[in-house]
Amino acid sequence: MGEPVVNYLNAIGIRVKLRPIERAAFQKGWAEKKYRGLIQGGNGSFGNAATRIESLVVGGGTFVYGSYADIDGLFREQANELDRKKRETILHRIQQLIYEKVVVAPIWQNVPLNGVGPRVEESGIGLVAGYIFSAPYEDVKLKSK
Repeated sequence: MGEPVVNYLNAIGIRVKLRPIERAAFQKGWAEKKYRGLIQGGNGSFGNAATRIESLVVGGGTFVYGSYADIDGLFREQANELDRKKRETILHRIQQLIYEKVVVAPIWQNVPLNGVGPRVEESGIGLVAGYIFSAPYEDVKLKSK
């Protein structure tokens, strides 16, 4: 995944070099904040939006190099809020600020193969509990013509 990103950035004038590193060493260096410049990292952590925001955006988080006081304040506010709707509103505001301040740059989206559409009789989505993809793929059934 690194090579296409480097090529795209270089093509628009952002000079970067790829430094391949083993996964465990990368994760350790990232958590210890040893890297400078541009870091491409992926996070597949479980949990809700607040859990992921805490480790990636809010000051003191495991993978946070710098933070914004307004986002940190809103995060503390939502953490202490008992009303679910108010907490949701605050989290949406945090996400909007992350977007506006370009805290992270989403550069790709994982798109799984899913059997859906007018020709599909049974898509397979939901056949395996808790699995969001069309699975098992062999069980996708097409409508007869």
